Amino acid sequence: MGGDEEYGVARRRFDVADAAPLLLDPQGVVTGWTADAQRLLVYTAPEAVGRKLADLLAPEDAERVPDLVERCRRDGGWTGLLTARRKDGLPVRLVARIAPAEDADGGARWLVLLSELAGAPGWPMSRTVLEQMVADAPVGIAIVDTDLRFVWSNTALEQFGGGPAPARLGLRFADVQPGMDAQAVEAQMRHVLETGEAVSGYEHVGHVRSAPLRETAHMLSFTRLDDDQGRPIGVYYTVVDMTERHRARQRLALLDRANESIGRSLDLVRTAQELADVAVPGLADLVTVDLLETVLGGAELMSGPLADAEEVALRRAGHRAAEDGLPEAVVGIGEVATYLAGSPPVRSLITGRSWREERLDPQAGVWTADAPGGRRTTFLELGLHSVMTVPVRARGTTLGVTTFFRRRHREPFDEEDLRLAEDLVSRAAVCVDNARRYTRERDAALVLQRSLLPRRLPEQDAVEVAVCYRPADELTGLGGDWYDLIPLSGSRVALVVGEVPGHGIDAAAAMGQLRTAVRTLAALDLPPDEVLAHLDDVVARSAREGGAEPGAAGTDSAQSLGSGCLYVVYDPVDGRCSMAAAGHPAPAVVLPDGSVTFVDLPQGPPLGVGGPPFEAVELSLVAGSTLALHTDGLLARGENWAVDAGRERLRRALAQAGPLEARCRAVVDALVPARPHDDVALLMARTRRLGAEQVAAWDLPSDPAVVADARRAATRQLAHWGLDELSFTTELVVSELVTNAIRYADGPIRLRLIRERALVCEVFDGGATAPHLRHPRTTDEGGRGLLLVSQLAQRWGTRFVPDGKIIWAEQSLTDLLE
Repeated sequence: MGGDEEYGVARRRFDVADAAPLLLDPQGVVTGWTADAQRLLVYTAPEAVGRKLADLLAPEDAERVPDLVERCRRDGGWTGLLTARRKDGLPVRLVARIAPAEDADGGARWLVLLSELAGAPGWPMSRTVLEQMVADAPVGIAIVDTDLRFVWSNTALEQFGGGPAPARLGLRFADVQPGMDAQAVEAQMRHVLETGEAVSGYEHVGHVRSAPLRETAHMLSFTRLDDDQGRPIGVYYTVVDMTERHRARQRLALLDRANESIGRSLDLVRTAQELADVAVPGLADLVTVDLLETVLGGAELMSGPLADAEEVALRRAGHRAAEDGLPEAVVGIGEVATYLAGSPPVRSLITGRSWREERLDPQAGVWTADAPGGRRTTFLELGLHSVMTVPVRARGTTLGVTTFFRRRHREPFDEEDLRLAEDLVSRAAVCVDNARRYTRERDAALVLQRSLLPRRLPEQDAVEVAVCYRPADELTGLGGDWYDLIPLSGSRVALVVGEVPGHGIDAAAAMGQLRTAVRTLAALDLPPDEVLAHLDDVVARSAREGGAEPGAAGTDSAQSLGSGCLYVVYDPVDGRCSMAAAGHPAPAVVLPDGSVTFVDLPQGPPLGVGGPPFEAVELSLVAGSTLALHTDGLLARGENWAVDAGRERLRRALAQAGPLEARCRAVVDALVPARPHDDVALLMARTRRLGAEQVAAWDLPSDPAVVADARRAATRQLAHWGLDELSFTTELVVSELVTNAIRYADGPIRLRLIRERALVCEVFDGGATAPHLRHPRTTDEGGRGLLLVSQLAQRWGTRFVPDGKIIWAEQSLTDLLE
């Protein structure tokens, strides 16, 4: 075969002793074949010589042959990858090198060297090629010896600072990058030297010399270098700048923290402070959040930016500094922050647009109108050099402004920082606006509730009363818990505690309706179970008329469905106490010795939902006993609370001694957090007994002759009490009531006088019909008794008891006692 000399030359040039050579003529036809080519492609020399190269290649590469021939002529050769077809049809992936060769006659030929790609490390490359690769690579590359001193580095490493490659020789990592954690980096190098294990993807964050103010992140990979005997001679490492990816992760992490931290409550100031806390130190060294005073008050605002003004006064709602030392810049939370006209915060408020200044004028004063100490503090004195102002805007309305500052040791704010700040503020602005709207609704509900709850409980002598009411937290909303004390006839009192399901203004309005209904029914002097029965009818009828069903919500009529109520009547004359409950916890009783029990009270169904009739129980209380009426929020703690556990906690809290008012508040403080999930009402009533000298009673036969005796007995008793001034009117009241009982009722008659804050005259008879007030004509001879009583008494009425009825009349003692 010809061309052996040229083949030897090519072999020495390419250093490919394992390659399979063949020769081509200028038209790409095989003119020379070797045993190595036969081993690689299976064709024998007679089968290959005379065939075109394209016939030996896969179809996709065969089409490239004309182009390859042209490139070889133009460039003097070609190197690349081809896919050949063996004689048996199997494809072979090859590395092909084509170089020009001349035969003995001076004719042009092409030498083709073929190497099988499978199992090969790739193209063998000379030292010159390798040096070119690492020296000109865009990735920073360096080699340190076993003492971790630089022995070589490429040009790309200079972009991170530390001087040119020759200046690094013999230095350690800490010498060229003092702003980075050299100990951590060298620890990785030592690990690689000792173990031979390569380390890849090691991320390091710090400040390189090329950007001392900017926190940068780099990805480093370390590989041990060994000599021909396998002994370590150093570490080869690469450096890739990952700063932008690092900052993107930081921004995402900051936004995640903002989503988790901002808006956890519906408190305006707390939400503003959460914004400041999130932004420091991740984005800024100092952040202030200032809101309009109308926003903090929950008022409705005009849409759009603010109108232009000479000065704008806002309230500081949030503030956070990365470090102490900025006293001149601090305005306390809740204090007024007044900004000068034309200052960047005012411009952002007026225009509704953000503003950024990379480099502040160091001699410029701060923007507030009143500087502490009577002088203008400069940004240079505060160490502030870069600033952003971002208006707090939500739903087209400007609520305030947030200002971000950076100090000397950090790089200035850039556009990415401004976009991040705007994203943070926009998220917080929605939460602030929600809090503002909730504040307005909550304040309205509180005003409504306070107007519907008793502002001051009436004075009476039956019980000593203390009340503690704690509304639910802002996330839950104001509830419908309520309480009341209603004076009844005969010096008795009604104690009431109730609870409307749901929260908000609807619950407060429904509570007011129920409280009014209870007071109206209490005026009828009905027993507790009958009061609840009538109240149940009122709620059910109101719901039906409103088209609501049990469990519905959204209207006042539906809001009352499922309400709970506890109604207690206490009589200080004999200490009797009767009560009934509609879906409400039974009261606790604290005896004078401090022992605590809970009344075994049958539970009736909640109001308006239907069910069995209400049942009342009656017990006798010694003087000094304390009734504790409460809503179920006092017992609840957590989602899976148990009634028995709640009662045990209440028992321990009630057993504490002390004044009633202090004990009432102490019980709520012990059992209920400052911001409870549900409203809590606790009404504590310490019972009193009227003394024997305050009550006088006489049993009278049903005989008209005893009327005069009743008048005389009443007159003597008034004289004993020092109430002679009421003798005349009392005689008339006693005469009319006793005469009425004798005339219209059967059985025994009983007269009772009670001296408390009023003089009460009661006449009991066995009749079951209520008397009616009449307006007789002038010619009528009778029928003026009750009309006369109504004119003489302050109040009068009738109440039914199990064995009859009592007609009573009250005369005020206020003027006499004064």
